[in-house]
Amino acid sequence: MRLVRPSLEWEKEHRTYKEEWGSTRMIPSCFNLDGFDSYEAYLDDLVKKEKGLGKWLPFSSYFLVNDENRVLGMLDIRHELNDFLYRIGGNIGYSVRPSERKKGYATFILSEALDKCRELEMGKVLVTCDEDNTGSAKVILNNGGVEAHSEKDSDGTVKRRFWINL
Repeated sequence: MRLVRPSLEWEKEHRTYKEEWGSTRMIPSCFNLDGFDSYEAYLDDLVKKEKGLGKWLPFSSYFLVNDENRVLGMLDIRHELNDFLYRIGGNIGYSVRPSERKKGYATFILSEALDKCRELEMGKVLVTCDEDNTGSAKVILNNGGVEAHSEKDSDGTVKRRFWINL
């Protein structure tokens, strides 16, 4: 398994991942394809967002791909925290394809994300999950997360917050 950057090569896999994800809000949201006329337009927009243009802070995005070139998960690493990310979103957002869950991929993708954060010379990172997502909390704890106080999102969702020292 490996992390790869989004590119035209991954369009078909990205689209099938999105279809499998369904109509719920895409996590991480930077991988949502809705509203783009083409995959090229999506990639152009992603580059701008990754540079921190507009309302975005600088970040890096990756697909987790297996040896058969199937996208198993998605990852974004936010290089900085603003108030919202400090309270709710954290430095790292990831997801695993619904049909591939409970196979250890989330633990792997978070571990790989922490390696990328070390390369970025980030001293510590914040990772969050919904209060009722015990699987994600377990993944974060297994990767060295230390739980801090929880925060409530604007929709009332309680977010558990974990710091990981690098």
